[in-house]
Amino acid sequence: PAPLVPRHLRFEVAERLGPRGEVVTPLDEAGLAAIAARLAATGIEAVAVCFLHAYANPAHERRAGEILRAALPGVFVTLSAEVLPQLREYERTSTTVINAYVGPPVARYLGSLRDRLSAAGSRARLMVMQSGGGLASAETAMAKPAQIVECGPAAGVIGAAKLGALSGYRQLLTLDMGGTTAKASIVEDGALPLAEDYEVGGGISLSGPLVMGGGYALKLPVIDIAEVGAGGGSLVRIDAGGAMKVGPQSAGAAPGPVCYGAGGSVPTVTDANVVLGYLNPVALAGGGVAVDAAAARAAIADQVARPLGLDPVAAAFGIHRLANAAMMRALKTVSTYRGRDPRDFVLFAFGGSGGVHAVHLARELGMREILFPPAAGVFSALGLLLADVALAETQAFPATTDAFAPDAARRVLDALEARLLALLGHPRAAVRFSHVAELRFRGQAYELPIAFDAAELGPDLGATLQARFVAAHEKTYGFAGTGDLAVQCVSLRVTGTVASDARARLGAATRLRRAAVASDRPVHFSAAGAVATPIIDRGDLDARWREGPFVVEEYEGTLVVPPGARARLDDFGNILVAVGTP
Repeated sequence: PAPLVPRHLRFEVAERLGPRGEVVTPLDEAGLAAIAARLAATGIEAVAVCFLHAYANPAHERRAGEILRAALPGVFVTLSAEVLPQLREYERTSTTVINAYVGPPVARYLGSLRDRLSAAGSRARLMVMQSGGGLASAETAMAKPAQIVECGPAAGVIGAAKLGALSGYRQLLTLDMGGTTAKASIVEDGALPLAEDYEVGGGISLSGPLVMGGGYALKLPVIDIAEVGAGGGSLVRIDAGGAMKVGPQSAGAAPGPVCYGAGGSVPTVTDANVVLGYLNPVALAGGGVAVDAAAARAAIADQVARPLGLDPVAAAFGIHRLANAAMMRALKTVSTYRGRDPRDFVLFAFGGSGGVHAVHLARELGMREILFPPAAGVFSALGLLLADVALAETQAFPATTDAFAPDAARRVLDALEARLLALLGHPRAAVRFSHVAELRFRGQAYELPIAFDAAELGPDLGATLQARFVAAHEKTYGFAGTGDLAVQCVSLRVTGTVASDARARLGAATRLRRAAVASDRPVHFSAAGAVATPIIDRGDLDARWREGPFVVEEYEGTLVVPPGARARLDDFGNILVAVGTP
């Protein structure tokens, strides 16, 4: 992607710190003042400051921040020592630049929202979801906005982990398919997956050294979510070689799919699903969104089927399968690319279109069960209600595990915990702290997060961390050497969490029921032909298994249960689908 900062707005200033924080060259304050004057003349809104080895000693960056803030009133100034005090100047610089890039619009938006809520008489504390899971105050989000770059998708994964655990499912692959993108993540043993390295702004937002390289590096705790441009509004086209392509371009909310009759002229995945009978051919959203099935069929016939020599139904089924292939990429990114077997997990499908594609995807991956939650189409909003208040702080801590100093680690952890308590605004008794060491084999350029308990701080902690790291490396990459290679700690991270009462907040969602008139319509579950299929409401299901085919239609989502599959309700109002075979 294009650089966020053009070359003519990148500046150097004389200063140098050594890797242990020692001053090699003092900061040239006069040179920095001259740069500030040049910046003032450009009318820039934000400045990112990143000096070599600032993670070891933030003094130069802090002084630079003081000079810039004094010379550039109203400009958003962000320091790498405040955003990411860790090794690796590239990732640290990129993350700091992202923080500066999104800082002004986030501050304007959240500041305006807070002020207008206050003017309307609201006294509630405005909270914002973070990319790494957990809610933070609006003030915290405005100070470190890079933390909320992937906040929307994170909320859905949190909701899946909370509802899944309450329902007895702790091993989940999540699929969130909306109008523009499809997002996938993984929940293991009920725990949220945190990616230590992440990329945004490429063709796919993802993490991991095996698949990265096309986006902006963001080295902050982010729930491990892979995102691809495959949603209901993804546009379908025939490329120069005569092959059908789906996405990543999208019709968006306006003009939207052809079938919405709002000006869209290029067929989309939603149009294909209408032609196949998966979606209501008359109206969606309880009748609130009219659907023109004939227009969808005509667009697919003219722009896709005719050039390929297919009939419209076969073309629509091809569009559906191509969308599935794109979503498969996201699901594999968080599972097989991480050394996990999808067959060991339940597929948790949500989003407005997730239930339409879920069974086909599960069958391709060899998965046996799907969980389709209440309020599936707005499940990320439900995830916000279920989320804990949580913040994370990280500090560089370079050491080998055979020379790990527990007293020095304790001092770093105490400082991080004190900082978190001040930001969270809750008494210590209400906050649960968790600890992670980021470890790597000597010579590696990426780390794995290894959890430990503060009670383990002692002379054996280094050996304990090394053993856990070797096991995690084996699980993730399939190998870990013999275990006698040097293991390095790069940084320590502490997360402070104030738990929510998820069970109490789920009550309203599990009572959602939409009365639907039972009916049949022809549905194409393959290119072979249509099957007369019952259309039902979630409330028509109970604890007994119902054999497919049938389609569950709700106000904000649709679930397609094809032949060979069956479904029932569980105690929390989820629809459990046994995938079976076609």
